[in-house]
Amino acid sequence: MREVREMQKYALHPLIADDTVAQVADAMTNIFGGDIVWAGLRQTEAPMFKFKLPLFGTANPARPAQPFSGRTLDKHARIRGATVVDSICPYCAVGCATQIHVKGGEVIDIEGNPNSPINEGTLCPKGANVFQLHHNPHRTKVAKYRAPYSTQWQTVPLEWALDQIASRVKETRDEGYREKNEDGERINAVTNMGSLGGATLDNEENYLMKKLFSAGLQILSIENQARI
Repeated sequence: MREVREMQKYALHPLIADDTVAQVADAMTNIFGGDIVWAGLRQTEAPMFKFKLPLFGTANPARPAQPFSGRTLDKHARIRGATVVDSICPYCAVGCATQIHVKGGEVIDIEGNPNSPINEGTLCPKGANVFQLHHNPHRTKVAKYRAPYSTQWQTVPLEWALDQIASRVKETRDEGYREKNEDGERINAVTNMGSLGGATLDNEENYLMKKLFSAGLQILSIENQARI
């Protein structure tokens, strides 16, 4: 960044004298460590002022020129240069559209899609934090198991965890399955277990869960977190 040292006949405002401009320039130079570009207005005999350097603002004397540094000029949005991928929020069934910004193979930001007629770029509090589904240092990525009466969690293989879930579901279902009620009517119902779906399940996943738990396991209590 270059430094402008020649300050004669410059003013931030027509009412500010030249010596005041020099004092302000020295103060700003000290603040930015000498790495500063001074954008001023050249005083001419004409009533209009001309820009000496690019500056923030307009030529209106009511909004005087502002000093800025190279660091200020280098600032930009972190999504600049990122690839935008259109997607859908994974939460409730409203189907709000999102824009996923990808840079260097990594998701760096997720925002609402302003082109969507459903949400018009807006997102609810859950949707606005959907970025945490992808980037979250607290998210557990391994299977954990805590034995009965134990106070410690231990990491177990995923295959072992799935086998445990399947065997315990079958055992619980066999204990609670009722083929007929007291009047001898066929009910095919399981009342000692239930299902609670999460808000990140989409419509297709909810359909499969409903079909599995209702038609396959005859479970009566089927609920979703989005309705609670």
